[in-house]
Amino acid sequence: MSLLSELENNVLIGDGAMGTLLYSYGIHQCFEELNLSHPEQVLNIHRAYIDAGSDVIQTNTYGANYSKLVRYGLEDFVKEINTEAVKLARKASKESTYILGTIGGIRGINTRATALDEVKRSFREQLYCLLLEGVDGIMLETYYDLEELTTVLEIARKHTNLPLIAQVSMHEPGVLQDGTSLSSALKQLETAGADVTGVNCRLGPYHMIQSLEQVPLSQSFLSAYPNASLPDYEDGRLVYPTAPDYFRESALALHQQGARLIGGCCGTTPEYIAAAASALKGIKPITSKEVTVKDNDSFIFESESDRLPHLHEIAYYQKSIIVELDPPKKLSIDKYLKGAKALQDIGVDAITLADNSLASPRICNTAMASTIQTQYNVRPLVHIACRDRNIIGLQSHLMGLHTLGINQVLAVTGDPTKIGDFPGATSVYDVSSFDLIKLIKQFNKGLSYSGKSLGIKTSFSVAAAFNPNIRHLDRAVSRLEKKQQYGADYFISQPIFSEEQLVEVYEATKHLTCPIYIGIMPLTSSRNAEFLHNEVPGIKLSDTIRNRMAKASDQQEAQNEGLAIAKSLIDAAFDLFNGLYLITPFLRYELTVELARYIKEKTRLEDERKIRNGLHIV
Repeated sequence: MSLLSELENNVLIGDGAMGTLLYSYGIHQCFEELNLSHPEQVLNIHRAYIDAGSDVIQTNTYGANYSKLVRYGLEDFVKEINTEAVKLARKASKESTYILGTIGGIRGINTRATALDEVKRSFREQLYCLLLEGVDGIMLETYYDLEELTTVLEIARKHTNLPLIAQVSMHEPGVLQDGTSLSSALKQLETAGADVTGVNCRLGPYHMIQSLEQVPLSQSFLSAYPNASLPDYEDGRLVYPTAPDYFRESALALHQQGARLIGGCCGTTPEYIAAAASALKGIKPITSKEVTVKDNDSFIFESESDRLPHLHEIAYYQKSIIVELDPPKKLSIDKYLKGAKALQDIGVDAITLADNSLASPRICNTAMASTIQTQYNVRPLVHIACRDRNIIGLQSHLMGLHTLGINQVLAVTGDPTKIGDFPGATSVYDVSSFDLIKLIKQFNKGLSYSGKSLGIKTSFSVAAAFNPNIRHLDRAVSRLEKKQQYGADYFISQPIFSEEQLVEVYEATKHLTCPIYIGIMPLTSSRNAEFLHNEVPGIKLSDTIRNRMAKASDQQEAQNEGLAIAKSLIDAAFDLFNGLYLITPFLRYELTVELARYIKEKTRLEDERKIRNGLHIV
């Protein structure tokens, strides 16, 4: 009898984990290579699951594709590893055992680093190897990327009439990482050709049962392969503390949600499968059930009249000044607060606070932003770097900013930790600056990273970084266009030290609909100029500027020269850009106060000229 015919009338028991079981034995090499080097270990695990009651077993081929084997230098052994895997499963099986050729997802959690064309190539190669060996069906498991799974599923359907089991892995209960609901995802898999659709990995039985409560029964059969539980970390190893008895009760609950093929994923062992089999052997499938439909959370809308105009809104119609005043590297904040107060008094629109720039630790910019907002009614613009927080931390950070009433943010990738002063520190980079922009704009729709309701729609204005100091300006502009597509409201540039370059940047970006705040940074000395030019990523100074700073005879003359250069750059930028971004060097806020005063005076004179000429002033 075929697998699908069997599922018509019976609940079948799958096997449990292969990789985590081998890991628990102290094996840390490529698990799929064991098919060749230690076949008896793989064979014994298959036999243990069959003895425990498995009707369906999977080949040890989860990562036996080119894209994953290349990490171990085994890319030339795809055929051998897959071929031997099927032979081992067949050797272990009984006459009534069904063998599924397993192919795992290549794209991991939160990443699409592998191009879809490479996914297709690797998938086809592995699929052909398994089909040639005469498996009873194909199991596609642990796919976080729905696009990847539907793509490979369609390929498999074109090449075989064997049963296809397609299982997604949820990001959160009931939701995939791209925000698609589990019910919708399974329907898409059924449409793409899956005979059995289901879920596996990442979540334990509780959340999987909870998620399946919202999934109606459909034409395709339902499968469920939960982890043993959520893992714990003990003595440097991942362990799954749940007892097999709990898994037995969970298997019964999965059956009540309509699952007909029930096995286990990470952390499950033959003992877990034996417990499930004792509960499910001889039981008939559920043919109807009530679906729990959860009402969508209603959103609370923030009143637009209660907030100040966003910085990008100001820059659309008038001159706007923002000033970067980075948090201190030491715990004394008196000078910082004096600077913030002075800048507020001169009338800047916002103070921007970098997020550990140059990968060097400073006082948390959120703490300083909240302080100056509360004490001096200063509007803070908080930089958020992808470097220091994983996706959990980033989402939590955004929720905290909203709670503090901070809604101006700059999304940046962040300087890599290797350039900072903390050897051994690691960079996270769960997401890119593009993804972070998209996430923040998703918050403005009231949705979390996984697509779940936040209950409130935030009102973030999102700035994106612009580095014009590269050899090919058109490439930088292409990145701006992409960031605009992802939802950036405006751009903030690295400092520019050339009047000619300001014109070049204007011509290259004037087609963009987002305002640009042009970076102006007063130099303080020749040494400062040389450091910026030679050691700070994204900043280049002209020979003329460097020579002017080198000729200064003392510190005061160097400071005056730096201010003169900055003012000439402001003059050049004034008629081209509404947004001006002043960068404060070394907490020398008196320099940016002077430049802000200079811009204010230029703006006043320009307004008076327009009035004299009968022009409209906004």
